[in-house]
Amino acid sequence: MAGGSAIARASAIMASGTVVSRLLGLVKVVVLAYAIGQVGSISGDAYANGNMLPNLLYTVLLGGMLNAVLVPQIVKAAKNADGGRSYINKLVTFVTVALTGITVLMMFATPWIVTAFTLKFPQDQRELAISFAYWCMPQILFFGIYAVLGEVLNAKSVFGPSTWAPVLNNVIAIAGFGAFIYFFGADPTGDRTVDDWGSLPIAVLAGSATLGIASQALILFAFWRRAGIRFRLDFKWRGMGLADTGRIAGWTLGALLVTNLGALVTTNVINAASGEGVATLALETAWTIYIMPHSVITISIATAYFTRLAEWHHAGDRAAFTRDFSAAVRQVMLILVLAAVVVFAVAPFVSRVVNLGATLDQVDQFSLALRAYLVSLPAFSVLFVVQRAFYATSDTRTPFFYACARIAVTIALSLLALVVVPTPLLGTAVALVISIAAIVETILATLLLRRKLGSIDGRRIGASLARYLGAGAVALAAGLAGTWGARLLQPDFGPLYSVLASIVIALGMSVVYLLVLLALRTPELAAVIDRVRRR
Repeated sequence: MAGGSAIARASAIMASGTVVSRLLGLVKVVVLAYAIGQVGSISGDAYANGNMLPNLLYTVLLGGMLNAVLVPQIVKAAKNADGGRSYINKLVTFVTVALTGITVLMMFATPWIVTAFTLKFPQDQRELAISFAYWCMPQILFFGIYAVLGEVLNAKSVFGPSTWAPVLNNVIAIAGFGAFIYFFGADPTGDRTVDDWGSLPIAVLAGSATLGIASQALILFAFWRRAGIRFRLDFKWRGMGLADTGRIAGWTLGALLVTNLGALVTTNVINAASGEGVATLALETAWTIYIMPHSVITISIATAYFTRLAEWHHAGDRAAFTRDFSAAVRQVMLILVLAAVVVFAVAPFVSRVVNLGATLDQVDQFSLALRAYLVSLPAFSVLFVVQRAFYATSDTRTPFFYACARIAVTIALSLLALVVVPTPLLGTAVALVISIAAIVETILATLLLRRKLGSIDGRRIGASLARYLGAGAVALAAGLAGTWGARLLQPDFGPLYSVLASIVIALGMSVVYLLVLLALRTPELAAVIDRVRRR
């Protein structure tokens, strides 16, 4: 009971920080879209490619490996006499030195890297993307520092700072984008040409993004005392288990390399639609909206359970491991199914809010792409929990193989789309491809986890999922009817009308969802209601 309360408190702390951060993140993308446009924006897609690459490169080079190995290794090191302090200082020093070297190398390689992802761009648009990338590439270092410091704090059960630090990032970025609009003007329909850009506006726009990431990372040092750690540089890396960590991380690196091979293909396919429809920047914004429920709910719950799963694994308690895994999946799915159907239903109104000043045709194009992503939201969140279950057992080999399956599906279907789908719809087609591949990966990953553990409480999870999907289908039908009626009443709907319509429709759908679940006697919902009554 105490353990469940601790997880609930940790999840609440992380969820609150993530809610504020994601809301500010949404404001950030709205301001950015108002500044340089989204759907059909040549400038917007050039910026998106330049700013996207540091994240992709960091993910390939170190990010996923840190997430895969840090918590289990820190949990193990915490059993040492010093509580893991020596290991943590060595690890942070090593990661910082490694990432600094990698960042410098990537700065030199920037023109070739950008070219590889923008084969479909005209030369002048590619050069603009390269200019943005030079300003954004230092983010690799700060993404890494944020990841390692955040995972150390999480492993020490200090969950708040890593979820609240992105708030600072978003505030700084919003201020920077606002300054860009003030000094250089807004372009919500994306009409600004490559020739309209100079070195100063590039520096203001891309430099603001990098400054935000740097602040997000470095602020975490202020919270280490709460975790009982006093940081000092430690270059005595011999004997800290880098070889063992490297073997564990090797499979993760392979999975990330394969994943980003898929990103290389899909980005080039998407970039073929730049200037004609939904392309890189618009899909990034759609992904930001798509990922919000996942970030607020799934990551908060799964991260809180992750340390527990690692502890159960090291203690050899398979029953407790399975129990917590099942609880995490069912809690995530209860909310994520509702979130997916609600956002799917009100997608046109959400699209209007994040495309201020855009044409109605641009709004509808964005809405279609967002809905293509949302098809896979529940599956994507389950996959995150399954992946963390593998990582908690220090198994990074199996995730490599199911990642390969997803990338094979993604590449094959993306190349097919390039041939058969009209250019203005390529971005939306790739969003749907990514959803299909995520569903395939989730099914495969779940089956492999069941084979590994022997049991994952599958019948209970399956019964709960069936109830959630049934209730979600009824709620979706009601929501789509509500959206159709609201658009009929106000065909040329504006931002304020969109917000009000979204709230009303979302509340109605939530009531329908809960009533159907109650009628189906859903045990998870009954437990939540009982907990609320007791409090």
